[in-house]
Amino acid sequence: MSRKFSLAYLTIPGTGVVEHIRIAAEAGYDMVSLRTIPMHLPNEPLFIMEKDAALFNATKAALREYGLGLNDIELARVRGDLHIEEYKPAFEKGAELGARNVLSSIWCKDKPYIYEQFGRICDMAAEYDMTVNLEFVTFAGVTDVREALDVLHTVARPNARLMVDTLHAHRSRVTAAELAAVPRELFGFIHLCDGPGPIPALDDPSMIGVAREGRLYIGAGGVDIAGMLKAMPANDVSIELPNSAEMSARGAAGHAAECLRSAKAYFAAHNID
Repeated sequence: MSRKFSLAYLTIPGTGVVEHIRIAAEAGYDMVSLRTIPMHLPNEPLFIMEKDAALFNATKAALREYGLGLNDIELARVRGDLHIEEYKPAFEKGAELGARNVLSSIWCKDKPYIYEQFGRICDMAAEYDMTVNLEFVTFAGVTDVREALDVLHTVARPNARLMVDTLHAHRSRVTAAELAAVPRELFGFIHLCDGPGPIPALDDPSMIGVAREGRLYIGAGGVDIAGMLKAMPANDVSIELPNSAEMSARGAAGHAAECLRSAKAYFAAHNID
């Protein structure tokens, strides 16, 4: 299989960076995805490479020791109270670690502001030869493929791509046919997970709760993963599958390993390259 798999930060949240890399390597992943631009959520550790030389050096050494790549750094959000200039040092350090991608999402509805800010994020990332992957999130400001493509077409940056998270796509009622209609060159990497089939209301606590700590192993839920993946090019996958119960039961390493095992078994069963 030419497609590569990355272990996303949120799959084993709170795990130290070097431990995250070791777990990914031992489980058989090809890459890791690291949160070096914090969201400042409760109990979220800070992995700010540009302010912690020891952490940066340890991360660089661990990537080299275990032979893993850095697929992406996250999360470069567009929101009215955030200053995107603060992302630039993280982009620089991410590029030094070999990151190819930046993950971005949009959390407001002011379209002129969105276009201007997202365009500037793309321009900053371009200085370091990185691609910006725009993720639509059901409960955010840009919520589906249509809205994400509007941003991409408007800013018209050559390093901007669409990032599809299979849970958010399902909950935003995005169909495989809708994905198949997107020009293939616009797709970036993919966030992979399963989730419950029923779609909760936006104000239901499970809308955010499942996204942050209740996603399911591939094939264990009601998301049309095979349909989505076959509608998109065989791009690299970052498994973002937070599940607090499974992590408690299996430990971070066991949970990460089962995420990859179930994904590869699903791909084989459904003839997905």
